[in-house]
Amino acid sequence: MFYLLNLLIYAAVDAMACLGLSQQFGVSGVTNFGFIIFQAAGGYAAAILAMPPKSANGGFQSYIGGLNLPFPLPWIGAAVVGGLIALPFTFLVGRRLRGDFAAVGLLVTAVLLNLLVTNYVPLFNGDAGLSLIPTPLRGNNGFSVQSTGYQWGFAVGALLLGALVFLFVRRITESPYGRTLRAMRDNDVVADSLGKNLLSLRTGMLVLGGAIAGLSGGILVSYITTWSPAAWGYAETVVLFAAVIIGGASSPPRTTCRRT
Repeated sequence: MFYLLNLLIYAAVDAMACLGLSQQFGVSGVTNFGFIIFQAAGGYAAAILAMPPKSANGGFQSYIGGLNLPFPLPWIGAAVVGGLIALPFTFLVGRRLRGDFAAVGLLVTAVLLNLLVTNYVPLFNGDAGLSLIPTPLRGNNGFSVQSTGYQWGFAVGALLLGALVFLFVRRITESPYGRTLRAMRDNDVVADSLGKNLLSLRTGMLVLGGAIAGLSGGILVSYITTWSPAAWGYAETVVLFAAVIIGGASSPPRTTCRRT
């Protein structure tokens, strides 16, 4: 039973991450090798929004915030932070730095940020990461986070959110805006000559993909109740890329999600 619950929750988290990456890479042609940073940022945001102030847990962990916000605010904050973190990345995928050069730039940025988080203890608690992250609805009357019913509820909630994300990105992909994104992916020079704002299109997809990645990271961290920078290495992005490519990078979301 526990294995099945783990499988369902991880499937929902990874499916959301693949959908976000597919919007960037498969639909709009942005090869974002720094994608895992968005997921890590969302996970950290969900953690510190749900955790109490440092003094409340003995101060053995170093982190920013500790707002002790109720569910679902930490998950909403995770999506917002994931989208905001994506904004600086637009300087790497704008009009001038594109294609393979942008991909390498995003990869290097992801590696540097991971090294910063791992080695600068006062800011993110270093390689130790965070632990004792509160799960959703902990402490509410009638909810026991150890019960089977709660675990199944968490799994169903994660799957429902994954389904909503799927329907949302499918709506975007099948819209005229989605056709414009595919035109930019296939030939950005032609799309630019037709008056399409490539910087705006790429920024929109980076923010959308970042928000979806942040949400998936927030759900994962809330489930495992820990956050460690070692778990968000660039190799994780390669795994997500493999899933998206095997599922069909340029396929509609329905086909990509089913095969993945």
